[in-house]
Amino acid sequence: MKYEEAIRQLETIVSQIENNELDIDQLTDRLKEAKKLITFCKDTLYKTNEKMKSLLDAE
Repeated sequence: MKYEEAIRQLETIVSQIENNELDIDQLTDRLKEAKKLITFCKDTLYKTNEKMKSLLDAE
């Protein structure tokens, strides 16, 4: 999965929640999915930040 795809999925989940489009069972499932996506995005950002630091320090 790519970062941009994860963000799009998170935006969809947020929209569904804000618009009350989910019943209670769907809400639970979507929140679990959102948690995984958030973890993925945070990890991706952290790794990218570390790579950037490493590249800048190498110069």
